[in-house]
Amino acid sequence: MDAKRNTDMAATVIIGQRVRAGQEREFEAWQLDLNRAASEYPGFLAAEVSPPTAVQPDWVVVYRFDSVAHVQAWINSATRQDRLAAGADYLDGPGTQQVIGGGARRTDPLVTVVVSHRVSPEHVEDFLAWQQRLRLAESTFRGFRGAELFRPVAGVQDEWTALYRYENADDLDAWLISPERRALLAEGERFSDFHARTIDNSFGSWFAFDEHGAPAAPPSDVKTSLAVWVGLYPTVVLLSLALSPLKMPLWLGMLVGNLLSSFAMSFITMPYYVNPLLKHWLRPPPDAPVAKTNWRGIGTVAAVMAATTAAVYLGTRVFWHLP
Repeated sequence: MDAKRNTDMAATVIIGQRVRAGQEREFEAWQLDLNRAASEYPGFLAAEVSPPTAVQPDWVVVYRFDSVAHVQAWINSATRQDRLAAGADYLDGPGTQQVIGGGARRTDPLVTVVVSHRVSPEHVEDFLAWQQRLRLAESTFRGFRGAELFRPVAGVQDEWTALYRYENADDLDAWLISPERRALLAEGERFSDFHARTIDNSFGSWFAFDEHGAPAAPPSDVKTSLAVWVGLYPTVVLLSLALSPLKMPLWLGMLVGNLLSSFAMSFITMPYYVNPLLKHWLRPPPDAPVAKTNWRGIGTVAAVMAATTAAVYLGTRVFWHLP
């Protein structure tokens, strides 16, 4: 049962990377060492390295973890960022990256900005030089945790994708409003056809991925607030009942209860109860009628909360007299 669940939740990241001529042996040794570092991270299942072939000019590295949460933790880790910087001399330009899989929907606590650019073939060299200047400027700001640039993937995406990561939103904002960034954006005006998205929201990463495990923008604040309410009420009730025999004073009981409820919401309630229950309302299909979907979602929330409230009342006041 556990083995099947891990398989169903497994997440895979596929990285394609071109290697400088004459550096193949050094790159392979460096990559194997990087894979050993990955194997020490939670949820690691396997890593594979495949050299180029007649039809595939890239070295291909495949990582498999037991969830998107864990694969993102590795991809965004300080360990990997440091190793990438150390191995930069072996790499011939940007690579490609695809994350495939579902399961526990949580991301690294870093704030990540994803910027997609459409670049005409004749401007690629200028674009790469401009991105390098951006990266060097970003790296001088507090909280910077690394940047990566990925080439278009034939048949998957036509855009170049740049990712940069900061420790928190304040550090990111300092870069976003900086004179240095404004000057560089003006310098790269020809690449102004881009789309930027920050992977962060009011409730952390509880809604950072869609049902297939792909990064996605969070639902509206109203939807996320109601969804958290659906999960928070039963979580707090159950934890309060579980902690009541300890007879802790209010200040201590609230402190411990809030800590436990945060973990329970992140690792159990949201990924395994609320998101599956409300997925068609939180992220409706593109062709779903908006009004009908919203009324159905609100009705589901009302019915679930009424049933939960009734169950709590009966359990604590009718069948048992619990605190």
